Amino acid sequence: MKEKKQNVLIVHNYYQIPGGEDTVVANEKKMLEDHGHKVVLYSRNNSEIKEMSKFQKLKLPFTTIFNPRTYVDIKKLIKKEKIDIVHVHNTLNLISPAVYYAALSCKVPVVQTIHNFRLLCPGATFYRDGRICEDCVQHGLKCAVKHGCYRESKAQTLICVVSMMFHRMTGIYGKINYICLTEFNKKKLLELKQIKEDKVFVKPNFVECTEKFIPAEQRKDQFVFAGRLDKLKGIDILLEAWKQMGEKAPKLIVCGTGPMEEWCRKFSAENKINVEFKGFVPNVEALKIIANSKALILPTQWYEGFPMSIVEAFSVGTPVICSDIGNAGSIVEDGVSGYKFKVHSIKKLVLAVRKCSGLCESTLAEYQKNYTEEINYRQLIGVYKKVRK
Repeated sequence: MKEKKQNVLIVHNYYQIPGGEDTVVANEKKMLEDHGHKVVLYSRNNSEIKEMSKFQKLKLPFTTIFNPRTYVDIKKLIKKEKIDIVHVHNTLNLISPAVYYAALSCKVPVVQTIHNFRLLCPGATFYRDGRICEDCVQHGLKCAVKHGCYRESKAQTLICVVSMMFHRMTGIYGKINYICLTEFNKKKLLELKQIKEDKVFVKPNFVECTEKFIPAEQRKDQFVFAGRLDKLKGIDILLEAWKQMGEKAPKLIVCGTGPMEEWCRKFSAENKINVEFKGFVPNVEALKIIANSKALILPTQWYEGFPMSIVEAFSVGTPVICSDIGNAGSIVEDGVSGYKFKVHSIKKLVLAVRKCSGLCESTLAEYQKNYTEEINYRQLIGVYKKVRK
C-alpha cells in the first residue's frame, strides 16, 4: 500500500530585509511539492509594520508576544487543509509563538527550524561589542536589556525578553520539536533546559550543484573570500595573514563590500598584498570563481547561523578554510572538506593556507553524502515521521 504524503503547513515571518532564511523556506517548500506533498504557506512580512495605524503600532509589543490573529488563522488552516505537520521557520515580529499553541490545540505536531540563537539570546547572534557573548545563558536575560542587544534598543529588547520569559514559563518550548542545522546548534539549544534531546533533530540546509567539478590539479593558484567586509567576518585577520606570507602568497580574490572596504584596499596597497577586490559579485559568478580556486576562506569571528557559502563551495568540490568556532567549525571536517584554524590566530591561518592542497574529491563526496536535495528530503521526512509518532 502506497504511503500517504503528509500535508505540511509552513509558517514564516519575513524580515523587512530579505535573507538566507527566506531562501531556505522557498527551497524546502519546492522540494516537498516536487515530492508530492500538499504544502500551504502561512506568512507575514515585517514591512507591514510601516503601513500600520498608530493604534496597531501601540498593540505591537503585545502581539509580538502572542498574536490572537495568528492563533485563529492557524487553527482554521489546519482544519481546512487537513494539515499533518506545522513547520515553523520564523515568528518575529508579527506571527508570534501563538502558532505553537494553535497547532498543539489541534493536536498537530510542530517542528521549528532553528536558524539563529534567538531562543537563548535576544540579539540572536551570541555576539556583542566585538566578542562572543553568552551572558544571557550564564547570568539571565536581563543582560540583554542592559546592553540593548536587539536592534540596539533597550525598549525593543525588553519586549523580546518578556516574550521569551512568558513562553518559557508556559513550558511551550518543551512541547514542540526542533530542527537544528548543525551539531553545534543542537548543543547550544539544549542549554535551554526545558527542551529534551529526543525532540531535537539535526538536518542541514541543502543546495543544488550548478557548476562543473574542476579537479584540483586544473585549478588556479588562488583562494577566495566571499562575504561582507567587516571585523565580524574576519577580513582584517585574512589580510594580515596574506601580508605575513609576503611575496610567496598565492592570489587572494575578495568578493564583497562592507564598512571596511576602504581600509582593506588601503592596507593591501600599502603592504603590496597579492589580492584582487572584485566588489559585489552575483552569487552565480562568485560560485564560478570558487569552483576554480584551491579553497574558500571563512575567517569568521562569531558563531554564524548556517553559512550557505560553505555548502555551495562543497557542491563544486572546493574545500573550506574556516575558524574553529560555531556552526562553520561544525560543518568543516579537518583534512577532509577543508582545514580549521584557531579563531584569532593569523599564524594558524597561514599554516592552513600553506597546507591546503587537494581535498577536492573528498569535499565533493562530503557534499554528495550530506547536502543534496534528495538526501535532505529523506532527512526531513524522517523527522516528520518521528514527531508524528
